[in-house]
Amino acid sequence: MSACHLAQVNVARMMYGPDDERMKGFYGALDKVNALADRADGFVWRLQDDQGDATAFRFAGAGADDLLINMSVWENIDALRRYIYQSVHAKVMARREKWFAPMGAPHLALWWIPAGTLPTLEDAQKALHALEEGGPTARAFTFDALYDASGKAITLPPIEALCA
Repeated sequence: MSACHLAQVNVARMMYGPDDERMKGFYGALDKVNALADRADGFVWRLQDDQGDATAFRFAGAGADDLLINMSVWENIDALRRYIYQSVHAKVMARREKWFAPMGAPHLALWWIPAGTLPTLEDAQKALHALEEGGPTARAFTFDALYDASGKAITLPPIEALCA
């Protein structure tokens, strides 16, 4: 077991309310996509409430009821990339423009945490803010600018190589 795990947060601003018919495709796929994550190799944890609702959380002080937060922990970058790009998740997210508005700030952040710990919403908000303020660093990064757990910038094969 590694001494570090990869935390990720991604946020999306809904174009319509959760009960709007136009959001049906997203909410209809959510349980399937989350169950797939729960069973994925390298998956550790995801943010959800006691009833299993992964859409119940909001950032403190953000005042944005339309901002969905997804946060999870993975054993490593490769496990998260496989889940995102080689599963039903990719097919569902290919339709994201139907449900979510473009973000004017970073919407995805990755960072390393000690194995056995869980990130908080405050940690996630800080990671997104760090990306917005200073771009990718070892503190908070993206798939376009990756860092390993020691803080060293790394390059991985392109996503297309995963699908070959």
